[in-house]
Formats: sequence, C-alpha cells, structure tokens
Amino acid sequence: MADTVNILSGGAAQGLVRGLAAAFKAKTGFAVDGEFGAVGIMADRLRAGTPADLVILTQALLTKLADEKLVVPAAIANIGRVETALAVRSRDAKVTVKTEADLRDVLRAADAIFVPDTKASTAGQHVAKVLDQLGIAYEVASRLKIFPNGATAMRELAMSTAQRPIGCTQATEIIAIDGIVLSGSLPPGCELVTMYTAGVTARAAHPNEAAALIALLTGADQRELRQRVGFAG
Repeated sequence: MADTVNILSGGAAQGLVRGLAAAFKAKTGFAVDGEFGAVGIMADRLRAGTPADLVILTQALLTKLADEKLVVPAAIANIGRVETALAVRSRDAKVTVKTEADLRDVLRAADAIFVPDTKASTAGQHVAKVLDQLGIAYEVASRLKIFPNGATAMRELAMSTAQRPIGCTQATEIIAIDGIVLSGSLPPGCELVTMYTAGVTARAAHPNEAAALIALLTGADQRELRQRVGFAG
C-alpha cells in the first residue's frame, strides 16, 4: 500500500508497534501495517518474497537474515529483551513458581496448557524444551493447546472453559491480551529471555520511513512504553 510501512514481526512486538502507530503516522504521514506471528514463519515469509519494509524478530534471526542479504546490516537495532512467562485467566489465582519442581507440579495440575507453535515460535520451542527437561512431555501432551502464535494462544486461554488452564508465551503477548494476567516468570534453569531486534529489509519500498519507525521503537523517550508492554533493557 502507498504511504504504508509494511512489517513482518514476531508476535512479541505487536503491542509496542500498535502503541506507536498513531505517533508514527502523525510524524511521517505513513501508516503501519503488517503481519505478526511466530518468528520462524515471519522469517520464511521474508525469504519467500513477501513485501516488507522492516522486520522485527529475534536477534539471532536478524543476524541470519543479514547474512542472507535480506536485511541491511547497518539498519539493525535492538528493541529490548522479553521473557517467556506464565499466564492465567484474570479470574484465576496466580501461580507461584520458584523451582523446577514447582513448575512441574503446576503444569501437571493444569487441565489445559495454552502455548504458541512449538516448532516455529521462540516461546513454543522453549516450552517443548522445558517439558522434556521436566520429564513430563508425554504426560501432558494431550493437554497441550497449540496455536499459530502466542497472541492467539492467549486469546484462547482467556476464553477457555477448562477448570485449571495455564498459558506460557512471551510476556509482551500476555500483557497485550484482555482477560488474562501475567502470573510469573519461569524458574531458574527453565527461564528464557530473548532479545528482539528490528531491521530494514534489503527490498524495502520505504527504507527511510522504516528507519524512522525503528528509531521510534528504540528511542529513549519510548522506554516507559516499552517497559509497560513487557520489554526490558
């Protein structure tokens, strides 16, 4: 679309981008549009030729895309770190998880576990790894509710009719969804904190505006907003 900066982004950044869209439009005259989902799928869409002016993905993926000449190395900037965390419905009691044993007990007690794509998303891959680490992957497999991305998984958790559901995804995706709350961090040995990074694509139709949006996303004057939506550092 004309006068639109198109984004391919991990779901972790959706709340931040939406929170700054109006300010960006006022500053540049450009709207912001795009797709938000599992980072692996978003990277593959860029590789397949999906038009995009900028991408927001994990730092590791941005490095790969730069090596593949799909992102301009000089136009890459870190946005902040996001932890993978636990979520419960707003009406449910929060769970306290201080050790691996606590987490094992909480997951065993849940009758539904809502997670993003366990193959293509950062948080979903980590959940699968943690379940193996805890030795309960087979035990809870039938209770896993897997969705294409964390936002969808959290919306489904909010609407769940299960008695003891729980969710696990990026903190930013939990904070952005009505009807659920951030319950707590994963315990030592199971934690994951991921740096999210933005970059202008090599085929950007609007590279200057994309760079301006990255500057807005990463600017010091937006630190409070980044922290409010779940980014740190």
